[in-house]
Amino acid sequence: MSKITSLDSEDQEGYIKIDQYNQKHVEDIASHYPTILRALGEDPTREGLIKTPERVAKALQYLTHGYDVDAAQILRGAMFEEDYSQMVVVKDIEVYSMCEHHMLPFFGKAHIAYIPNGHIVGLSKIPRVVDAFARRLQVQERLTNEIRDCIQNTLNPAGVAVVMECKHMCMAMRGVQKQNSVTTTSAFTGAFQNDVTRSEFLRLITATLS
Repeated sequence: MSKITSLDSEDQEGYIKIDQYNQKHVEDIASHYPTILRALGEDPTREGLIKTPERVAKALQYLTHGYDVDAAQILRGAMFEEDYSQMVVVKDIEVYSMCEHHMLPFFGKAHIAYIPNGHIVGLSKIPRVVDAFARRLQVQERLTNEIRDCIQNTLNPAGVAVVMECKHMCMAMRGVQKQNSVTTTSAFTGAFQNDVTRSEFLRLITATLS
């Protein structure tokens, strides 16, 4: 990324969020949008649309910035030796991604568990891994597998479980127009391929704390 274009306020983890854009890519993407707007029957020179090509170009870069993120390195940067071998579950992780077929959003929640095998990882890193893969053009099935494989290959735990529940705007806004449909995908390795362990995980992600 070559240009810092904005600074947001300090977030809850104590660091400044910086939105960065490659200006050449912004210009390249934006250059196509006047033609697209005209093809849609719009006037790209009217007041409300003058800056739309640049805004769209920046939005697309932000929504796909996961291509520039090394998800495995996120985990490696916060791995700790620990004698703990019970299930670790992080559930209700917000997911926002873009369907590669129509470039419309899909969004929902991911529930992830792993069973340590000598190493644990900082809990905030698991949602960051989700974002690293979600912020790309995706299909939910591949996204689920990529998260599973990254955690398994990097931490080498006794098992990994990923369940994802998402709504797809390509189904809600167009096509079959089923606004309330939810797509669920799952991926398991190691100990989670055992029915008892998998059932415990599924019970934990559906449980409500009193």
